[in-house]
Amino acid sequence: MTELRKRTKPSVDQTGSEKHATKENKKPAFTHRESTLTVLIEDSLHIRAIYHIFVAILIMLLIDTVVYDFIERGKINIGLNAIKYGFGEISRGIKLWLYDLSVALAFYPALKFYGAGAISLKKSPGLRRIWSVLGLFGLIGIEILLIAVPIWDLGREHLAVASSVAVTCEMFRYVMKIHAVAVSCIPRFSDEKIPLPTFKSYLYFLFAPTLVYRDEYPRTKKIRWGIVLFHILEVLAIIFYNSFLWERFILPYWSDYGKQPKVEAGTVVRSMFACVLPGVISFLGGFYCLLHAWLNAFAELLRFGDRLFYEDWWTTSRFSNYYRAWNLVVYSWLRDHIYKPVAPATGTMLATFIVFFASSVAHEVVLALSFGFFYPVLLIEFGVFGVLLLPLTDAIGRRFPHTLNLLMWVSFFFGNGLLWSLYPMEYFARQNCPPTENDSFFVPKSWSCPEIQLKANWTFQNPFDILH
Repeated sequence: MTELRKRTKPSVDQTGSEKHATKENKKPAFTHRESTLTVLIEDSLHIRAIYHIFVAILIMLLIDTVVYDFIERGKINIGLNAIKYGFGEISRGIKLWLYDLSVALAFYPALKFYGAGAISLKKSPGLRRIWSVLGLFGLIGIEILLIAVPIWDLGREHLAVASSVAVTCEMFRYVMKIHAVAVSCIPRFSDEKIPLPTFKSYLYFLFAPTLVYRDEYPRTKKIRWGIVLFHILEVLAIIFYNSFLWERFILPYWSDYGKQPKVEAGTVVRSMFACVLPGVISFLGGFYCLLHAWLNAFAELLRFGDRLFYEDWWTTSRFSNYYRAWNLVVYSWLRDHIYKPVAPATGTMLATFIVFFASSVAHEVVLALSFGFFYPVLLIEFGVFGVLLLPLTDAIGRRFPHTLNLLMWVSFFFGNGLLWSLYPMEYFARQNCPPTENDSFFVPKSWSCPEIQLKANWTFQNPFDILH
C-alpha cells in the first residue's frame, strides 16, 4: 500500500475553514485517496496485465508502421511530424496562457478590495446592495476578459490544433477557478471573523488539481519524484501515440478527401469503420493522459492528497453514472456552481439539461477554435443523444447491467469512430476543396464537397436469399 492509501486522517473540510459553514452549505469532504486505476494496477495482477496488453498493442502498431515505411518507402514515420505540426506556434500559445494567468492573479487583489468594501459598508444596507451589484459585474467582467481575448485571438488567426486545445482548456479552467473562489467568499463578506483566502492559498488553488475551493487540502508529507517522472513519461508517450495514430490511420484515409469532385459511399463507410479502433484507443489514451497521469503528476508535485479524479466509469450500465464518474473534477464544479443553484428554481430535469448544455457549449468552443470551424458533432453526440439516453439507461441499466454495459461500450466505439472520421473529413475538405462564395465558419464544407455517390449500377441483394 502507498503512503496515501494508508492514511485515515479526517478530512480538512471537517477540521479547517469549513467549520464556519452551516450544515446546509457543508460540501463533500476532501480526504487522502489514490486514483482508482492506481489502486487497481497495484492491487490486481489482472488489471496490471490489461495495462501491459494496451502498451503492447501500441508497441506493435508502432513496429508495424516503422517496418512497413522502412521497407516500402525507405524512411521511418513514427508520428513526430504530427507532434511538430500540432504544437506549432507554441510561443503564441504560451503568451495567451500567460495573459490568462495574469488576469487570474489580478483577481486576488480585486477580491481583497471588494471584501474590504463589503465589510466597511456592513451598516449601510443600501450602499451594500449597490456594492454587491458592482462586485457581481466585476466578476463577470473578469471572466469575460479571460474568455474574450483568447477567443478573439484564435478566431482572428488559427493556431495549431494541440496548442489551441491547451489554450482554450486553460482559459475555461481559470474561469472556473476564480468563480469557485468568489462563490466560496460570499459568506465571508458578511462576517469579518471568517478571513478571506490568503494569497498563498489562492495561488495553490490555481494550480491544484481541483476546481472546488478550500482554504486547505489534505497534503502528503513529501514529493515522490519517481512517481512524478513516471506520470510525465506516460503523458509524453500518449501524446506520441496519438500523433502516431493520426499519421497511421487518419492521414491515409482522409488527407486526400476533397481533392476529387466525387467519392464512392463505400469508400467513405469503409474509412469510417477503419477509424473506430484508433478512435477508441485515442479516447482511452486521452482519458488516461489527462485525468490520471497529468493530474496525478501535478497532485504529487503539489503534495495534493486527494487523487480521486474519476471513478470506475468503464463498469457502469447507466449514462448518468458515466457522466458523473468520468471526470469528478469538472463534475463537482458543475454540480456546485450550476446544478445546485439552478435546480431549486427550475427543477432537476431542466437543471440537468442546463448543465449538459453548458458543458457541451464549452467543448464545442474548444473544438471550433482548435480546428478553425464549427461542426457540432460532439455536441450532438453527448448534448442530444447522451441526454436522451439518460432516462432510458437509468431504467434498463438497473435490470440488465451487463447488457447495458456492453451497449454503452458499443456506443463508445461507434461515437469515437464518428468523431475520428467526421472532423478529419471536414478539416481536409476545407483544405482540399476549391474555395467558393458560400464558404463559412459555421457551414460544413464536407456536406457539399466532394459529392458522395453510390457505386455505378449498385443494387441491393438480400443476404438471406439462399436460392439465388
